[in-house]
Amino acid sequence: MNIKKSLIWFAVIFLLQGCSETTNQETRITSKENTQSTSSAFAAIAIPDQYGAKISQDILDQGGNAVDAAIAAGFSLAVTFIDAGNIGGGGFMTIKMGNEIAFLDYREKAPLAAHKDMYLDQNGNVIENSTLIGGQAVGVPGTVAGFWSAHQRFGKLPWKDLIEPAISLAEEGFLPAKILVDDIYNSLSWFGDKTNFPAYFSSIKVDEKFKQPELAQTLRRIAKFGADDFYRGETADLIVKQMASSNGLITKIDLEKYEAKWREPLRAKWREYEIISSPPPSSGGFAVIQLLKMKDYLAHLFKGVGHNTPQYIHLVAEMEKRVFADRAEYLGDPDFFDTNITTLISDNYIASRALEVNPDSISSLEGVSPGIESPNTTHYSIVDQWGNAVSNTYTINWNYGSGVVVEGAGFLLNNEMDDFSAKPGVPNIFGVVGNIANEIQPEKRMLSSMSPTIILKDNEVEMVLGTPGGSTIFTSVFQVITNIIDFKMSPYEAVKATRFHHQLLPEDEITYNGYTINNPLPKEVIAALGDYGYKTIPHSYDFGDVQVIMKDNESWIAASDPRDRGDSRVFEVSVTAQ
Repeated sequence: MNIKKSLIWFAVIFLLQGCSETTNQETRITSKENTQSTSSAFAAIAIPDQYGAKISQDILDQGGNAVDAAIAAGFSLAVTFIDAGNIGGGGFMTIKMGNEIAFLDYREKAPLAAHKDMYLDQNGNVIENSTLIGGQAVGVPGTVAGFWSAHQRFGKLPWKDLIEPAISLAEEGFLPAKILVDDIYNSLSWFGDKTNFPAYFSSIKVDEKFKQPELAQTLRRIAKFGADDFYRGETADLIVKQMASSNGLITKIDLEKYEAKWREPLRAKWREYEIISSPPPSSGGFAVIQLLKMKDYLAHLFKGVGHNTPQYIHLVAEMEKRVFADRAEYLGDPDFFDTNITTLISDNYIASRALEVNPDSISSLEGVSPGIESPNTTHYSIVDQWGNAVSNTYTINWNYGSGVVVEGAGFLLNNEMDDFSAKPGVPNIFGVVGNIANEIQPEKRMLSSMSPTIILKDNEVEMVLGTPGGSTIFTSVFQVITNIIDFKMSPYEAVKATRFHHQLLPEDEITYNGYTINNPLPKEVIAALGDYGYKTIPHSYDFGDVQVIMKDNESWIAASDPRDRGDSRVFEVSVTAQ
């Protein structure tokens, strides 16, 4: 047997020993000794870093379910994934637990003192960086309330057991990834002396354990007292004190009034599948559904068109342009604004939007008005040994949020107020415009693009996925789904493939990612898109960190985006009664 074959057989034997784990590549186990056994089953996770992956696996090995593992991962990422993991932000969780489908909205809210003109100067112009840096940029955090609510409804293991691993990481320290350390150093000048970010993070080093004793104490209080500590206890007092010293708006009343909210997820039939995704105040679910269905209505135009060819990119850009037009006009917090979401994802409406696509040239903005008459985030996907699934996306918005650390508590606060429309028609940091539906109002949740998605087939989980990336989130989720289902790529090939993005404005601009993994669009494709009239340029950041799990007969395939430090695992777990 030659060396190459020996290595292959060694890898197979290792995989079949019970646990397969890799970083930044596809992971699968497709066989075991007794596939009919009721005493064990496969579970899968795809998580942005190795610490969250290990902790999630440990929780499942201890008999926890997908929600338990998701909560434990979320708290651990608050320690190790400093750029986006958080307890000072918020997000969305899509859940399938047994026969129950649920969606949890723990998005941040505007403080009671917020108002629609709060970021405008005396001339009515948006004050530079006022929505991004410092205490005024912070929305009322929802993560702890969200995890607590998910545990109250679906949790199996004790709450404190889910936080203990994160406490250990904060107290004993962890070895930071180089990509994290480099990013923190690059962000020091962004915050400068405007926040206390440098005081907390400028000493981080690749070869030295980074310890966060204040954060450890905060997590210890949350483990003991639950969400009460964060919203009514000592941690709440520290948040309010920090807001006072950082010119922020959040008060004790804001924290006491905050609640995570269970909403009906968006559900839509697509081919032989059912898409389950995020409802408003996320625009992600509606966008994923619109894009998938619009592509089917345009099947005659896509016939014979290759992946990421100029014509393929043009057609998808035309679709995306219309989705973003609807997003800007109609999407906002449903508690404040009637979204008419049923119409937006109806077959008739999507078919009418598909008819507007120009297959030969760029539609003018005048032709892409809304259709109804009248960077940083993180995502992880988990499937447990019972087939339950969690797709969770949460965020503090731009890298390291507002840059404000709660002194004495050791965690960063979000800059999620930038996701409101500070002024109708003025782009936020992601270049996305909004209108009155997403204007600032007290206690309102800001619009999001987060798209934690679960796909069912015959009422069983077929795929779980999501990604960070600001306004590129749902375009990335759409492309990964179609890469797998339409272009027959493996999950890893699907997430590694170059992604592109168009978002209405500028009307002739397409951006793409792939350069950090040496996978850009070919020069001839860029030249051909120029013939359509497009300017095709690298995106300002290499967007997306897709984490995907897909059904593979009786097992799973898990893949993490190679653009970052994700860890995907498929492993065998003992099964007891749920």
